[in-house]
Amino acid sequence: MKKLSARRRHPLAAIVVLLFALAATGGLYAAFAPAKSAQAEDAPSSLAVEEGKKLFLSGCSSCHGQAGQGTSDGPSLIGVGAAAVDFQVMTGRMPMQQQGPQAPRKPTAYTQAQADQIAAFVASLGAGPSVPNRDEYALNGNIQEGGELFRTNCSQCHNFSGEGGALPEGKFAPPLKDVDPKHIYEAMLTGPQNMPSFPDAIMPPEQKKNIVTYITGVTKDEPNPGGLGLGRLGPVSEGLFVWTIGLGLVIAVTIWIAARTPKARTK
Repeated sequence: MKKLSARRRHPLAAIVVLLFALAATGGLYAAFAPAKSAQAEDAPSSLAVEEGKKLFLSGCSSCHGQAGQGTSDGPSLIGVGAAAVDFQVMTGRMPMQQQGPQAPRKPTAYTQAQADQIAAFVASLGAGPSVPNRDEYALNGNIQEGGELFRTNCSQCHNFSGEGGALPEGKFAPPLKDVDPKHIYEAMLTGPQNMPSFPDAIMPPEQKKNIVTYITGVTKDEPNPGGLGLGRLGPVSEGLFVWTIGLGLVIAVTIWIAARTPKARTK
């Protein structure tokens, strides 16, 4: 016992105990924190960030500033995240051909690999929504629940069938036909242009997947058994077509027939 007490009073005893505690803490952390390792593996490489910076400076900095701080011609990109970049670039909305109330969809100017590099650089400027993985926008959601969510949150602008519609000041809600499911998910996640954003805290990923499943099914698979869809606006548009076009044609034909009919001679 006297020897043990003497060792405890040794000047190096405290250091040995401290090193042992640090080693034990590090081992427990490595064993029970695998999520951090996964995040580090998924983080964009420095090479992708550097290549993305070159592309950004040549194609985006004239409007958004060399450090993404924004200018009078374009908003700040600090904190918008990689998902916003992927949506804007891979739908052709960015870079814009000219300034206007809204950036329209057009053919892309960059490849997917280049868009990923630009997204990596913008993501390095500030934390923001990341590009969703395939499982998040897979078309295996609940289409009935997706329809209810779409009609509640989206149909006011995009029409209940996704045909789009006009908005004030020359802006518009674009049609959703033939839009990539990933881009639909990214639009809900980031809220581009005039669209409100639906982050996971407001709309869980499962609900966004349900909406993507509904939109894709309605805009691509739903037929028009009655003929022309007429914007799928419902009986109002069909009735308007009948009264303005159909009835107008009937009146025009009637007048034409009356004008061609010989007048009866009077004695």
